[in-house]
Amino acid sequence: MTPDAGPVRALIGRGEVRHTRLRPVRRAFRYPTWFLLLPMRTLHTQPDPVLARNRAGVVSFHDRDHGDGGADALAWFERLLADEGITDAEGEVWLHTYPRVLGYAFKPVSFWYAHRADGSLRAIVAEVNNTFGERHCYLLTGTATEPLGWGRELRADKVFHVSPFCAIEGGYRFRFMRTADRTVARIDHDDATGQPLLQTSVSGQLAPLTRRALHQAWLGSPLLTLGVVARIHWQALHLWWQRVPFFRKPVPPAALVSR
Repeated sequence: MTPDAGPVRALIGRGEVRHTRLRPVRRAFRYPTWFLLLPMRTLHTQPDPVLARNRAGVVSFHDRDHGDGGADALAWFERLLADEGITDAEGEVWLHTYPRVLGYAFKPVSFWYAHRADGSLRAIVAEVNNTFGERHCYLLTGTATEPLGWGRELRADKVFHVSPFCAIEGGYRFRFMRTADRTVARIDHDDATGQPLLQTSVSGQLAPLTRRALHQAWLGSPLLTLGVVARIHWQALHLWWQRVPFFRKPVPPAALVSR
């Protein structure tokens, strides 16, 4: 489903992250989370007074946390599309991302949704960060047999190191869903044999970004992004203790974008 037509404004999502490792040991966890869903083209001409952008704030958004680290994340994203030959994404560009909280941010993955002028999806970029300060973008445009669209499965080869307990092999299966008041992003990792290894998702109920909604989300998880990093290391400790094979970090891909 696609979101209902209506005034374009920044949104806040409150939901949960799920993660399941299937092999060589099974380990599953889930925890509450919250995030922003930002209409980047609208915000370029109509800044949102609730959103502390590129300035200090208890909760803030900084353009340099994305893309090439420049001062205008939307300009970077539009260059990415142009460089990849995508010239018909003239509609809204939505960014699903974690904000900075108390000045700190770690964003395991952010999702850029580029739309055509008629509102249909044209491209999705999964912007992945690892704990070594590296970044890679998977550009998803669909194929003749697996066209781009809400609820449809999309695929990409894994080329970027994220976890030391997963080899850089196999591929990802993505699925995205969006309605007027809910969003779901699912990423499953299959190993080199095509067998499922990891199943992950982030989902949330959407509401307009108001000061009250932002304050309530922050009170519910005042150390949101610090908690993300803490949980990553806590889960890694469990896998190490269970003697899951460890893979050293390789040199990152030369290109920032793969498709």
